[in-house]
Amino acid sequence: MDRTHTLTLLRKMIGEDKDFRPGQWEAIEAVASKKQRTLVVQRTGWGKSLVYFLATKLLREQGSGPTVLISPLLSLMRNQIEMAGRIGIRAFTINSANKQEWAAIEEALAKDECDLILISPERLNNEHFLKDVLPQISGRIGLFVVDEAHCISDWGHDFRPDYRRIVRIVQMLPRGIPVLGTTATANDRVVKDVQAQLGPGLTVHRGPLVRESLRLQNITLANQSERLAWLAENLPKFKGSGIIYCLTVADTERVTGWLKQKGFSAEAYHAGGNGTMDRPALEQAFLNNKIKILVATVALGMGFDKPDIDFVIHFQRPGSVVAYYQQVGRAGRAVEKSYGILLSGNEDDQIQNYFIESAFPSIDVTKDLLKVLENSEGLSLYEILSKVNISKSTAEKALKLLEVDGIVGQTWDNKVLYFRTPNPWRPDVERVNRVLDLRRSELAQMQEYVDHQGCLMKFLLNALDDPHPAACDRCANCKGRGFSGEVDQKMVIEAESFLKSDQIIIQPRVLWPFALFPDQKRKIPLEYQNTDGRSLCYYGDAGWGKLVQSGKYQEGHFSNELVKAAAHLIRDMWQPNPFPGWVTAIPSTRHPKLVAEFARRLADSLQIPFYPVIDRIREAPEQKTMQNSSKQAHNVFNTIRIVQTISHEPVLLVDDIIDSGWTLTMAGYLLKKQGSGLVYPFTLARATSRNANG
Repeated sequence: MDRTHTLTLLRKMIGEDKDFRPGQWEAIEAVASKKQRTLVVQRTGWGKSLVYFLATKLLREQGSGPTVLISPLLSLMRNQIEMAGRIGIRAFTINSANKQEWAAIEEALAKDECDLILISPERLNNEHFLKDVLPQISGRIGLFVVDEAHCISDWGHDFRPDYRRIVRIVQMLPRGIPVLGTTATANDRVVKDVQAQLGPGLTVHRGPLVRESLRLQNITLANQSERLAWLAENLPKFKGSGIIYCLTVADTERVTGWLKQKGFSAEAYHAGGNGTMDRPALEQAFLNNKIKILVATVALGMGFDKPDIDFVIHFQRPGSVVAYYQQVGRAGRAVEKSYGILLSGNEDDQIQNYFIESAFPSIDVTKDLLKVLENSEGLSLYEILSKVNISKSTAEKALKLLEVDGIVGQTWDNKVLYFRTPNPWRPDVERVNRVLDLRRSELAQMQEYVDHQGCLMKFLLNALDDPHPAACDRCANCKGRGFSGEVDQKMVIEAESFLKSDQIIIQPRVLWPFALFPDQKRKIPLEYQNTDGRSLCYYGDAGWGKLVQSGKYQEGHFSNELVKAAAHLIRDMWQPNPFPGWVTAIPSTRHPKLVAEFARRLADSLQIPFYPVIDRIREAPEQKTMQNSSKQAHNVFNTIRIVQTISHEPVLLVDDIIDSGWTLTMAGYLLKKQGSGLVYPFTLARATSRNANG
């Protein structure tokens, strides 16, 4: 195989002045010439995509069939596909967003006019792909590529069950078909696991993981107000664009709101918001420098490539060194100097422990799920949720694991139905405990990194089993200097005031859950819906959250300070129009006076009457114990009633904490049915556990 010819192709792709990076030619040769099964472990930005695109071109020139590329990052590969087109590679992708192109793509495959087909791992379980597309190419695949190959391993920080299907396909490939896995985040444990799963003879091409442009620093600021103040004071010191990573969706919105208030060009980026966020548009605006700062969850993860990122700041500590290395590695790919600043605070461990504890569906939950499937001819996801007290995300996770293991199957008629297969289910308790123990040890290692006094880059390299770890002489610990961890107290007070005045909108529910009213349409009639409401804070958070927590569970009484803050929010900030003419409250048998007494004082402060018109007619389990929308709504159903004639004016409907929103929805529905005016929900706090990340 001609190195000079391959170099010419590379330069057509990325520039006439470019050359192979150390290890690139060797990896291409291993795949395209020696037809080896190969795993490439190289830092982000090294150019792993060049290896599979150039190998594809060389193999096609030799008469091989098309390359099949499995990647979870199809939406982020537009630029790479454009580069590949410069050397004549005809690349196509099959995904749920381009159904109108499927027929043309299948025709190109049939005519051998497709050089590379890109699919997500989930596509390997799609009926159309399995029946109509895969048979066309299964006997003539020229190269099989697994991007982000660490996702195969249980030990990887981002294990994905769908990757198990990839392993089965690799095991069925004829001998002599080259297989290429690529990743930037694999330590020795993960590499060995990937080697075992991708078959005997897998050779590993591993390069140094050090990022020479990156200056690392750790700063501990316990309170969110201090971290917000630090951002406001220090972000102007950075020249270019950057990413601020947060652990929760709520925090991305909160940090973004603060930065916008301080005049920064910033936008939130996450997978929440019921799919309404246009993430590709945000990515493009950030790539084009129309946005300076993206405040993101892990939704901005693998594969995002902006070479000139000047800084990556973590508002909270990630759960593992591997995840941190991947995220901070977004900075400094094509700039001489960049910064990775890790801020950490009081809430970090609580959030990470929640992630760890919810990583696997419990055995009892899985048994309940299988039991309802065994007693049916097939159920939709929402039918399952109406029968099993399990969150939607946990149900999806459990069904995915069971499906990959062949315990559950799918039918694809008018809608997806899940059914129980005859295969026996044996819970792998040992494996689950092993992985959870690993996650806890990774968290402990990350805690150790925060307090580390030596070279920070060397710590990361040792954790990632880099073959040649060495002190970087660039991090704040090596230099003995960095950004100040001190913050101006006036700015801290301003940030605390922001946290206390942050408006949290309660969106009205518009659909009844499955089977609550079987004889009615699921859409709640507009005239019976609540209007937008407000929460004063997030439960337990900085600002008012701690006062709500202590008031409910320690003092048994909400303070006058909370009454004043709530009245200020409603009267001076929210300003609902028309303004409520009266106040009522959601009653509780567990704390019969707590909310009603607060609502009465709030009504006095707003100078409108309080009428206790809602009665709790039977007690139900606490709403926070209900894990999905269907169970939450059924839990509230027939537990409250309207006991007095009510005013036809708009009403402020008060509760202490909103979790699912169904108590407020049901109460508002009953109030409107009895003739009240607009219903404005208000709660002291919003629960955050189900809004964790994404």
